[in-house]
Amino acid sequence: MFDLEIKHCPTIVYRPIRPSDLQVLELIHASLFPVSYGRDFFLNLVNGLGIVSWGAVDINRPDGHNDELIGFVTTRIITVKESEIKNLLRYDASRRNQTLVYILTLGVVEQYRNLGIASSLVREVIKYASSITSCRAVYLHVIAYNQVAIHFYQKMLFKLERKLSKFYYINGHHYDSFLFVYYINGGRSPCSPWNALALVAAYLRGLVRILATMLWKGGDKRNSRWCRCKENSGLSVTKNKKILTDENSICQTV
Repeated sequence: MFDLEIKHCPTIVYRPIRPSDLQVLELIHASLFPVSYGRDFFLNLVNGLGIVSWGAVDINRPDGHNDELIGFVTTRIITVKESEIKNLLRYDASRRNQTLVYILTLGVVEQYRNLGIASSLVREVIKYASSITSCRAVYLHVIAYNQVAIHFYQKMLFKLERKLSKFYYINGHHYDSFLFVYYINGGRSPCSPWNALALVAAYLRGLVRILATMLWKGGDKRNSRWCRCKENSGLSVTKNKKILTDENSICQTV
């Protein structure tokens, strides 16, 4: 279907996905993803039934397949109320029309990678979502072992918000997933509950250190030695807790 390597200068054009793309989409999905997608998914995709998508083609292909897909992104619009990330957003229950754009699949055939195609497709999604005044975020899941995809979405400024244990079940095995979110249209509160708790915790830690210093300076030599040891021990534990917190914030709910 594709040459093993590109021997020409590609000219990439982005267009809507059409019913004529059905066979190519099925082949590319099968080659790129460990998850199997049913026939109904592809029929809905090419006919735009509940799925919004973009395709990439190389109009300068020497083999004449100038309109054959070499990349794609597929998305679905869902309501905030029905989503799993409602608690991460500035959600107003009185506004039931608030929505999200969920990225279902994103792929580029191997020969056309590292040309910025995936980045352009995701930017199309963000631009589209931003044009919807009720939309608060673009989000997706990435299987935990896919370091290339994780790095890609971080580079695209998606926020890694959660680790979901055993999210995928593939060929008899469970796999964890990471939840990435790109906030738009004021979707995230300027001060989330997690940030508020982190600020309070930092303030209390600073207060404890000040009090410990005052007690150390005001005691006699014996008490000074005792306070010094206790203070050092406390600082060590606090530092370790911070490291654990930072690590957990990458993988778990924040």
